[in-house]
Amino acid sequence: MTKIKSVEYFRVPPRWLFVKITDEDSGVGWGEGSLEGHTGLYLILRILDAYTARIVGMEAELLNESGDIEHIWQLLYRFGFYRGGPVMVSALFGIDIALWDLKARKLGVPIHQLLGGKVRSKLMVYAWIGGDRPDDVEIQAKGRQDQGFKVVKMNATEDVGWMDTPSALDSCVERLKAVKNLGMDAGIDFHGRIHKPMAKQLAKLLGPHRPMFIEEPLLSENIQG
Repeated sequence: MTKIKSVEYFRVPPRWLFVKITDEDSGVGWGEGSLEGHTGLYLILRILDAYTARIVGMEAELLNESGDIEHIWQLLYRFGFYRGGPVMVSALFGIDIALWDLKARKLGVPIHQLLGGKVRSKLMVYAWIGGDRPDDVEIQAKGRQDQGFKVVKMNATEDVGWMDTPSALDSCVERLKAVKNLGMDAGIDFHGRIHKPMAKQLAKLLGPHRPMFIEEPLLSENIQG
């Protein structure tokens, strides 16, 4: 019976965190536990320390049944009195994905075959271009277009006050227009930077130019907004 030998985690700038689980037979599984923000990543590392101490030495043979991966998930989720939240769940996801990957590699199949099969054979993707500075948007978008992308995502605004003047929103419209003039589509990410009244104004100004989507117009804590 092989046991889980080690759990390692690797922080990759600027925001990614990968988890590697190795068993005593040198079987390996990889997972991702990334979370936006440096503070969040630091906290995830500390939680992974606690989770690692809990699962190292457990019988890796248990992974021959998918229900045992669920058992480990439940064990870690119920590990403490306080549960859930983006930090704890991101750490848990890193381990959970790594366990499924370890199992899939042992069986010689892709993970999606263990989880019900793949949903599609291809999908459209977009590329990030930043967009904080209006003068760079067209150049960055053209660079992505040359790489074969048809859609980009960019910041809705540059540095803007929580409550600013309506004219401060004009540059956002101009950036979207610059991308559309290249024959590309664009998604707009607000990052929760502005207040509800200004978000409403900006969404209205962007409407005629048909952004592909508007992301996070308000902070996630503003549920009613």
